[in-house]
Amino acid sequence: MTEPAENARTRGVVAYDDVRIEVIAEGNGPLIVMLPSRGRDSQDYDEVAAGLAAAGFRVLRPQPRGMLGSSGPLKDITLHDLARDVAKVIEHENAGPAALVGHAFGHFVARMLAVDHPRLVRGIVLAAAGAKRIPAGLSELVSKAGDPALPDAERIGVMQRLFFAPGNDPSVWLDGWFPAANEAQRQANLATKQSEWWAAGGVPLLDLQAQHDPFKPPESRNELKEEFGDRVTIVTIPNASHALIPEQPQAVTEAIVAWVRRL
Repeated sequence: MTEPAENARTRGVVAYDDVRIEVIAEGNGPLIVMLPSRGRDSQDYDEVAAGLAAAGFRVLRPQPRGMLGSSGPLKDITLHDLARDVAKVIEHENAGPAALVGHAFGHFVARMLAVDHPRLVRGIVLAAAGAKRIPAGLSELVSKAGDPALPDAERIGVMQRLFFAPGNDPSVWLDGWFPAANEAQRQANLATKQSEWWAAGGVPLLDLQAQHDPFKPPESRNELKEEFGDRVTIVTIPNASHALIPEQPQAVTEAIVAWVRRL
């Protein structure tokens, strides 16, 4: 089936100061901006983005700085800087406010954006967002998973533990990692107090949880609802872990569409 011309996928660049952000865009309609997980680019969202565009949305995927066609300082940055990159993309599109989809690390940036630039955000999908206090050691293992210098078998073992539910194939994530950007994002998170972004301003939140996510232990599954009340909707995706997007793209797409249409 040929993709409708109005949904055709394009690429462009939004530039400001010494930063260049490559943006993948498709579809027409209310704006959704998708932010990928740590160390990975937004092409992980290809299938979900196509589904959202087919459902009647304009979908933008800014590539984080240090990946593919995006560039900018990677030293001495914070989540405020990474949120500003996305704000510039939304402002350039001139079609906001946007619904944001932040996958794993991407939800840090999305929540920071809602605090720093509230006029640009109307709601956030927290896709496989970790708990307020994630179990010790998991964050460090993300760097190992994304290190191409390590043997594939070792990396696959780490990815199975961290990212993929039993029976799901972690080898699909062997490629698509950017180690320098991965480390820059890790440092940006460490350089930003959690209290600065945790509340995500005052926007509605979809806590899109993965059934087997080790970053979200069972005892933490209701923590956002307990803290923020009716701002939070919880949806759990079966047979998925922290990777979520490549594991269950159709279920993720359907959950996002249903929730954004109610905003």
